[in-house]
Amino acid sequence: MNKFSIMLIATCLAIYSHLAIAEENRIDTIRPDAPQLAHYGAYQTGVKTLHFVHDNQLDIVKAKAGEKIPVYKRPLTVEVWYPAALTADQKPGSTPLHALTRDGVTEVKLWGQAVRDAQTNFSAGPYPLLIISHGYPGNRFLLSHLAENLASKGYVVASIDHTDSTYQDQSSFASTLLNRSLDQLFVLNEMAKLNTDAHTGFKGMINAENTGLIGYSMGGYGVVNTIGGGLSEAAVKSPLGVPDGGLMIRQSGNASYLASMDKRIKAAVAFAPWGWNLGVWDKQGLAGITTPILYIAGSADDVSGYAPGVRNIYENTVNAPHYLLTFENANHNAGAPIPAPKETWKYSEKLHFIPAEHYLDATWDNVRMNNISQHFATAFLDKYLKNDASKDAYLNLLENAKDGKWSVAKDGSYNNDHTYWKGFQARTAIGLRLEHKQP
Repeated sequence: MNKFSIMLIATCLAIYSHLAIAEENRIDTIRPDAPQLAHYGAYQTGVKTLHFVHDNQLDIVKAKAGEKIPVYKRPLTVEVWYPAALTADQKPGSTPLHALTRDGVTEVKLWGQAVRDAQTNFSAGPYPLLIISHGYPGNRFLLSHLAENLASKGYVVASIDHTDSTYQDQSSFASTLLNRSLDQLFVLNEMAKLNTDAHTGFKGMINAENTGLIGYSMGGYGVVNTIGGGLSEAAVKSPLGVPDGGLMIRQSGNASYLASMDKRIKAAVAFAPWGWNLGVWDKQGLAGITTPILYIAGSADDVSGYAPGVRNIYENTVNAPHYLLTFENANHNAGAPIPAPKETWKYSEKLHFIPAEHYLDATWDNVRMNNISQHFATAFLDKYLKNDASKDAYLNLLENAKDGKWSVAKDGSYNNDHTYWKGFQARTAIGLRLEHKQP
């Protein structure tokens, strides 16, 4: 066999291998140009499905104007990723996640590193707790790339299916407005209980006293409200809102709202939080936030808006350390959703659009954005939940990445005039901006 034939065969095998990988819906891809902290951590990971029921909740779907709102037992399904101790016959990534896509009926397999129902790893527990909230509509797997990645770094991560707001259960928007924060607080309490229950497998694993919240779009709306961003009077009276002023319990200044502030929540990440452009937030309400928060947004967001929009929420978070990571020219999907599963690439007669649009961005590659989000979420959460001062260097950066200078000596050490973003390789931070203000 001549040299050309060998090269041809090798090339064909490489192409075949690439196509085989592309056929899988991967949530664990780390690109070669990914920033440093995007890479998986030292822990193997497991994943479990839990089911909670929140008693005596307002049933907004059945509410009728002028009548008392009925109550019901609100079911919540939660997917939990955690540090695991795999047995010899368990291989990372051997059990896929089974998830519905945007049309609410198409089930896909998502492949990552976690093993279903793996034994927990107590070696360094209890671990900080993270709670994830998806958008409207969405589901508990929409940010699974981030959940699994953070679990590998020593976090227990609980991602919620918000009833009335999932792909298969997209119901009253008013229910989403009321229940986002209530669901987050309830799941926090339920996860805390697991830490003391020997029958759950999580006893001693969860440090709920050291909790972070992560939310995307309406999940970001919920995060902002949960940590002190009280709703405006306009939001309570909005025709989009809960009947008979039911949103008042989450309104700025309301006594029951103020009493719901949970000191166990030490940090928050909000992707594209919704609401500014519809008057949901105002300066007075946002001034109530005292929890450190990282906002992540696209400068071309046409759902939550950017300026006006997410930027206004950031600028009015004046009483907490607050950060804003901007993907230049990205839209509403900046950094949060998993890559579009291959089954969503075809036109949907049910939706009357291509479901992949729900995940994709026209300018940025999903995996690239996911890796950047993993990097900055790791730096931010490690700083505020693990008191890791070494992560400051990844957050205290020149505002515009394009202004950074790459200056490296022949031996690989950085020169004194090197100002490029820490953790990024040369030429890879283009299109990003990170702002930071203290209270």
